[in-house]
Amino acid sequence: MSKAIKQTVTFKAAPHAIYEALMDEKKHAAFTGGEAKISRKAGGKFSIYRGDIEGKNLELIPDQKIVQTWRYSDWPEGHYSTATFVLKATEKGSQLTFTQTDVPDDRYEDIKQGWKDYYWAPMKEMLED
Repeated sequence: MSKAIKQTVTFKAAPHAIYEALMDEKKHAAFTGGEAKISRKAGGKFSIYRGDIEGKNLELIPDQKIVQTWRYSDWPEGHYSTATFVLKATEKGSQLTFTQTDVPDDRYEDIKQGWKDYYWAPMKEMLED
């Protein structure tokens, strides 16, 4: 069985800054503290946290939307989730609507919290300073 995670986060930063934090290898590494290799092309692959997480870009609309397959190294062989990041400008910055589908049940709570601890909080710290 698998579940879906849905989170909405607001940032005091433009959609472009958030898109770049997610897609630029150096910026991604800066807020996660882990090595990142990220293709900026649809169909291109990415690997983050020294290969502990890997996947492929399915759809990229600069400053608006990122859709990727995601796989954690300890997941069952061949199991991928789909992560979707939708960015929208707001009066005071941006709103990010995040959805991750097909998350294995036994990893759901860890991954749901992980997005908050390892992505949204450090991204806010980096982008809003």
